[in-house]
Amino acid sequence: MRSFWSLTGNTWRTGNTGSTGNTGSTGNRESAGNRWRTGNSWSIARQLFVLQVLVVTLLVAIGTAGAVLLAHADAEDAAIDQVKGIATAVALSPTVVAAVQGPDPTKILQPYAESVRRTTHTTFVVVMATDRTRYTHPTVSLIGQPFVGRIDTALRGGIVVETHRGSLGESVRTVVPVRDQSGKVIALVSVGIITAAINQKLLSRTPAVLLATALGLLLAAAGSGLLSRRLRRQTHGLGPAEMTRMYEYHDAVLHSVREGLVVVDRAGRVTLVNDEARRLLDLPDDAPATTLELPREVAALLATSTTPAAAPGNDRADDQPVLVGDRVLVANQREIRSQGQAIGSVLTLRDHTELRALTGELDSVRGLTEALRAQAHEAANRLHTVVTMVELGRKDEALRLATAELAVAQQLTDQVMGALDEPALAALLLGKSAQAAERGVQLIVDDASRLDGERLPSRDLLTVVGNLVDNALEAVAGTDPPRTVTVLVVEEDGEVLVQVSDNGPGMPEHDVAAAFQRGWSTKENGRGVGLSLVRQVAERHGGTYAVTGRTGGGAVVTIRIPVRA
Repeated sequence: MRSFWSLTGNTWRTGNTGSTGNTGSTGNRESAGNRWRTGNSWSIARQLFVLQVLVVTLLVAIGTAGAVLLAHADAEDAAIDQVKGIATAVALSPTVVAAVQGPDPTKILQPYAESVRRTTHTTFVVVMATDRTRYTHPTVSLIGQPFVGRIDTALRGGIVVETHRGSLGESVRTVVPVRDQSGKVIALVSVGIITAAINQKLLSRTPAVLLATALGLLLAAAGSGLLSRRLRRQTHGLGPAEMTRMYEYHDAVLHSVREGLVVVDRAGRVTLVNDEARRLLDLPDDAPATTLELPREVAALLATSTTPAAAPGNDRADDQPVLVGDRVLVANQREIRSQGQAIGSVLTLRDHTELRALTGELDSVRGLTEALRAQAHEAANRLHTVVTMVELGRKDEALRLATAELAVAQQLTDQVMGALDEPALAALLLGKSAQAAERGVQLIVDDASRLDGERLPSRDLLTVVGNLVDNALEAVAGTDPPRTVTVLVVEEDGEVLVQVSDNGPGMPEHDVAAAFQRGWSTKENGRGVGLSLVRQVAERHGGTYAVTGRTGGGAVVTIRIPVRA
């Protein structure tokens, strides 16, 4: 059972490929939300909706109150302008000027004042003497009574504007002077509108104000509802505490999981990299994810699904090996979809470097076994030949053949065992010599070879020598005889020198750098593992590797590995 991670919108989910149910990246949003729901707390969307409605309602109420106050002030200013204009017009009327100088001003002015009042829809039009005695009034019984209010400014030729409570109630009024031909103030005119009438006029506009207020509230509520719906869809109905808990859990898992995780958006930009991925890909720990540049191999793998023109089926990779530096990573890739739309890609990485190294070393040991088996097979053939010659009565020929073969085998054995005090390496070379003989290749161990003791771990030494010899045998296969492979293993100047040369076709210079990378091979079905394992051993011990040409044709592979004193 293999776990995987997938991303839908802003929510991380974890599933199991071995269990039943929905393991896709889109999933059921409601179930994802309910998975984290532990109480009846309001979701973020609902809280935001209620908060917006309250704020908008408060703002509309304040705005409405301000509009009403402004409208009332405007209405009062309009009433003042109106009564001031009417009073000025009445004061300038020749009829009024003549009447106040006549014997009975009330007889002429009362009908005139009432006519003006009704025409202008004012509350009162009062013409009075300079001693406050009223000549006119809407209430006839108050004619002849003194006027209530300020008139001092008007007596000096100015205009009085005030809000005052008089006999008809509180009113906005003005008092202007009436002048004769010489400019002397001979009477006063007061025109007023009671504030109740102003308020009544303002109340007539209330339905329009209420309609505008209700419309504003409806629009605000609708906008808040749409925003809340979108937010609910994006947060899957989760509340603040639930989202905080989800973030804490997922953040802890992402930091502790032993698989590397890389998430990119549809444009190929990195959006998330966990700690293990940074380690596997040698990415800096303190750099933001959006500024990271992925290794070429990983970026190429992700590009197969993040490009708009990616073909169907290219949006996934299953256990695909990826080479990143010295590491062999196994990658699994999935496309991320939300509401049917592709929004990016997620890549999981597992480190298989040690496993691949052990596999390569196992191949080396297997090759050693095959070489020893070939040597045993060759010895059995020789023994069978000798026995048959004895049975045929040709003892002298059998003795010469056995002695010659034994001398050759013993000479190689004595040379190898005398030069190399490393039994595993000596056995490897003896076995490889038999294996080379089967292929028609002469394996020569250089007389200068010398290695005392276990200067390097046997496993590393077998990996280097075995793979280099195998590659050399492959290089000379198919060439014209004589075919030779020469091996030199010697310790000098504090390092072990392993040099394998052949008289094959050689290696072009432009292939030297790629030859030691995993996956490079001259064979059509080759895996390209041998030389990459040699390079890993050399680099692990701080050594070097090189390929040069050989005089007369062929290649010389030289490995230098420092050893501890």
